[in-house]
Amino acid sequence: MVQSDHFSKRLDVVRKRFASSLEGKISDTYAELPCMSDAGANAVDAVANAYRRIHGICGVGRTVGFAATGRAAKTVEDVLIGAYRGGRGLAATEMARLEQTLGFLAAAAQTELRSTSTPSTPIAKGE
Repeated sequence: MVQSDHFSKRLDVVRKRFASSLEGKISDTYAELPCMSDAGANAVDAVANAYRRIHGICGVGRTVGFAATGRAAKTVEDVLIGAYRGGRGLAATEMARLEQTLGFLAAAAQTELRSTSTPSTPIAKGE
């Protein structure tokens, strides 16, 4: 019973850390959108940064109880992975899809953040 209590406390710490960084990661990805175009000079770096950021949400989200957020992050990751692996920026169709899936991720995160009673502010596009 003591081990279970210790595990629960540690998991709660991880959940809170994840929740407190989630909005910032989504906002940072929105902020980098203009740089991810295949025509941009820094597109490869911007795509790589976004991919790593979103990949972290995929991996941790589901594990700590943010299942919908983890699934939504996976759809964003799916948009980024081709360009990330190819060392290139995003094509116009990928950019449009990224904006759409990022919106779904923001909505899922907001819903789950509210349900966990973690104080948060709305994630707005471009913040």
